[in-house]
Amino acid sequence: MPAADRDLVTARGLTVPAAALDERFARGSGPGGQHRNVTASAVELTADLTALQGPGAARVRARLGDVVRVRADESRSQWRNRSLARERLAELIDEAATPVTPRRPTRPSRRARLRRLAEKRRRSERKRQRAWRPGDDA
Repeated sequence: MPAADRDLVTARGLTVPAAALDERFARGSGPGGQHRNVTASAVELTADLTALQGPGAARVRARLGDVVRVRADESRSQWRNRSLARERLAELIDEAATPVTPRRPTRPSRRARLRRLAEKRRRSERKRQRAWRPGDDA
């Protein structure tokens, strides 16, 4: 069964139905010579995320929008580029599905504050001792 005919299932268990995926092929850009100039090995994979199913699907749509597009043209092989594009899309969806943990504000300990202030005093004293005063040049 070709990759285009299968649903895309991510590591987090989110599923993009095969009907919501659209693959387009084009010639790759950049160097590569005659082979690159005549083969349509680059793959552009578009996913309609309104059909996304699984835990965190709403979060993914909120972060990425309803349509997301990825492109792969690193390989000379169209088949390999199709696989790369699907992997990239799955990683992108999984990353967007990851819940953001809110930062819990923390405070430095009393000991850390005292240590910082003591170091500031030492540094201040050291700089004060370096300062030039009238009569020092004699």
